Amino acid sequence: MKSCNVFSALIEPIQRAVAEEGYTVPTPIQQQAIPHLVEGRDLLGCAQTGTGKTAAFTLPLLQELTNSHKHPVSRRPRALILTPTRELAAHIGDSIRTYGRHLKISHTVVFGGVGQNPQVQALRRGVDVVVATPGRLLDLMEQGHVKLDGIEIFILDEADRMLDMGFIPAVRRVIAALPRKRHSLFFSATMPPVVAELAKDLLHNPVEITIDPERPTVERIAQKMMFVDKGNKDALLVDIIAGHNMDKVLIFTRTKHGADKVVKKLRAADIAACAIHGNKSQTDRTKALHGFKTDRVRALVATDIAARGLDVDSITHVVNYDLPEEPETYIHRIGRTARAGADGDAISFCSARERDWLRGIEKLIRKKIPEEMNHAWHSETARYATGEAARPEPRGQQGRLRAGGHARQQSPRDRRHPGGSGHKPHKFGKKSFGRLSGR
Repeated sequence: MKSCNVFSALIEPIQRAVAEEGYTVPTPIQQQAIPHLVEGRDLLGCAQTGTGKTAAFTLPLLQELTNSHKHPVSRRPRALILTPTRELAAHIGDSIRTYGRHLKISHTVVFGGVGQNPQVQALRRGVDVVVATPGRLLDLMEQGHVKLDGIEIFILDEADRMLDMGFIPAVRRVIAALPRKRHSLFFSATMPPVVAELAKDLLHNPVEITIDPERPTVERIAQKMMFVDKGNKDALLVDIIAGHNMDKVLIFTRTKHGADKVVKKLRAADIAACAIHGNKSQTDRTKALHGFKTDRVRALVATDIAARGLDVDSITHVVNYDLPEEPETYIHRIGRTARAGADGDAISFCSARERDWLRGIEKLIRKKIPEEMNHAWHSETARYATGEAARPEPRGQQGRLRAGGHARQQSPRDRRHPGGSGHKPHKFGKKSFGRLSGR
């Protein structure tokens, strides 16, 4: 389907907002999804963050609500977008504001970690669209502040992450409160059996679109592997950031405690750094992200769940301080750089106990990651580790590190309040339309 057909399917005020953002060429998921969505078809999209899926569903959503010529009613929104994290919810809310700037469509973003009163007041006034995380939405439903019996359009985003975070029961409770007659959209990067079953229950005769769900494009990312003993990772990190042209660095650790420790080491070396993870308050997370976006913070240290939905311009480097246990997570992490046609660098540290994880990553991407051995902390022990020496430490020997990188078992309260912070839509060059990134 030609891109001109995609643009011509949109009403003039939306086309104008898109043009004002400098976007001219749709991404593949936008090309495939928008024509079906403006016709009212249900959709099952298998796509990662960074493929442009936010704009793919936001633009038709705005058009459908505008064309119905209805007015918002107190406590009864017309559309609901359900997301797993606060970051992603705020990011989608900013996209609605950006693309709907010439429309009379109102929205509010609902998530935990902040006071609920402003959210309650917005719902009481009446909004067209609610973007929400499951926990806070259920709280407000139970308190009678919002009713879902008037929902015309329901969008479930990042369903597989909902599963990872233990939110599927909450999602099913939300779906049970929706009217049977509605327009439904379902997005997930992967499709495990539980997620596939949820999609089957939710959708009616959907259009199915798959956009590179397993291997997002990484050709423009220069990957490098550095073997280092665990105790020397801090020194190596300080050395490569201080000694190289790293303007905006996103650093991944497996644990919250590890993220805080890395920030402390970087600050001791006069490198401006902040952390985002589930133990940080909403105020601290917002402050850290704002500092990173405005270049006052050079290095942002994050855990995988906290960084879900993170959308920041011009990240020059991604550093895997800890290798991820799941190979797919490596691809998600390094995909935060080299956006919008830019080049990017991904540097990973590998200790002996992470060697098996590295083998899993290279098997997935079907290539050997280039090794950088010309540094003061190079470890031949880590490079050639095999057998027991290459396996993650047993759980009991990792102190507070849980299950080789898994988050602790969430309490019911944790599961009801995923984390997050605010974002603005990603800025892109003329040839990359609405590639609203995250993962």
